[in-house]
Amino acid sequence: MTGLGIKKVEKPRGLPLWALPRKVLTALRPVAGVFLWSRSVIWAVALFALLVFEPNRSLSPTALRSMNPALTHDLGYWIDVWAGWDSVWYLRIAHSGYGVNPQASAFYPLYPALIRILSTIFFGHYVLAGIVISLFATLVSFALLYRLAERLIGPEGAHRAVVYLAIFPMALFLQAVYSESLLLALILAAFFFAERDRWLTAWCLTGFALLTRLAAIALIPALLLLAWWSPNRRRALIGLPLAPLEFALFPLALWRMTGDPLGFIHAEKIWYRHIALAGPLTGLWEGTRAGIIGLLQIATHQPVDGRQYATGSDYTLLNSAFNVEAFLFLVLFLFLAIVVWRRFGAVYGLFTACSLAIPLSSPNVRGWPLLSLPRFGLTIFPLFLALAVLGKSPRVHSAIVGVSAIMLGLAVVQWALWQWIG
Repeated sequence: MTGLGIKKVEKPRGLPLWALPRKVLTALRPVAGVFLWSRSVIWAVALFALLVFEPNRSLSPTALRSMNPALTHDLGYWIDVWAGWDSVWYLRIAHSGYGVNPQASAFYPLYPALIRILSTIFFGHYVLAGIVISLFATLVSFALLYRLAERLIGPEGAHRAVVYLAIFPMALFLQAVYSESLLLALILAAFFFAERDRWLTAWCLTGFALLTRLAAIALIPALLLLAWWSPNRRRALIGLPLAPLEFALFPLALWRMTGDPLGFIHAEKIWYRHIALAGPLTGLWEGTRAGIIGLLQIATHQPVDGRQYATGSDYTLLNSAFNVEAFLFLVLFLFLAIVVWRRFGAVYGLFTACSLAIPLSSPNVRGWPLLSLPRFGLTIFPLFLALAVLGKSPRVHSAIVGVSAIMLGLAVVQWALWQWIG
């Protein structure tokens, strides 16, 4: 065990090619069951909600299909149900590139590029391609999380961590046409190879993660710290330029397609986000304020502040509920971040802190400062290691599973009915 709370892992010996399938099956065996039942149940609940309840007609699939019918109407409702909200942007980029709309530049290119490639195999079925990519990345994420957790908290703790990830309230995004599962898989893979002293692979995966979403920046300081403590420090650091060089492909592509190489930065303003001068303190303050105001508005059924919300009204219970939910998730994440730092050391702690600091440093300015924070937590894998430590107690484990399952069920129903979540 190093001073960072990370055990030194011996480099695995090379495997003959014939042994690779057995190695893969061995890695997947502990998580295959969790993957199959969790994805199947979520899918079944989404279809049940879509068929039984009344969808939100103002945001119905029909309305969204008018943007590009060939993209969101794929193989029927049982597939189309996973192509909601931001999925449309990934599909449009995969189909037409970044020239479709300046807002598109806020969505990073690796996930839509993979959709584009796989859709050619699936005869132009973009939604199906996106779902297959997300599901495959989720299975890889479960396997890598188990491997990392097994070394730190044992097989039982590793199994709990995977279960908690599988039933996390935002876990539905792991099979939707969203980039969360791909980002999570790349982050876990970067840590996996870095801890095994495979630094060129780790930095290369970091570059791919940066091409998936901005949140991957949190990988760099964490891996730098791990590399600094490596016995082969020079060899560990020499591959660092790979990550920014890979990311440079994105602004170059934007320059060619839109004429604006910094479009990914400018697009954030279109989506009502800004980099706050006070950094994460701004998000903490605004999120706490919005959460408290939301609680007061729900309790009194009266407006407490006079700010104009995105809905066009000064006050709605929906706005209050969003802000209270996001604030409660923030409190939970901050508590778990402390557990991570104390239990697993500075490397995982630094990654967790930076991962939270990024969205807190760019709060939404339309009345929901912590918008999407619960979904962003899905890719901060040390949070689930911390939950697994706390879940060692049977009572705590039952509470985590019960609350998560209920909230996940509600979120899946909301998603299927085209109500905004995450």
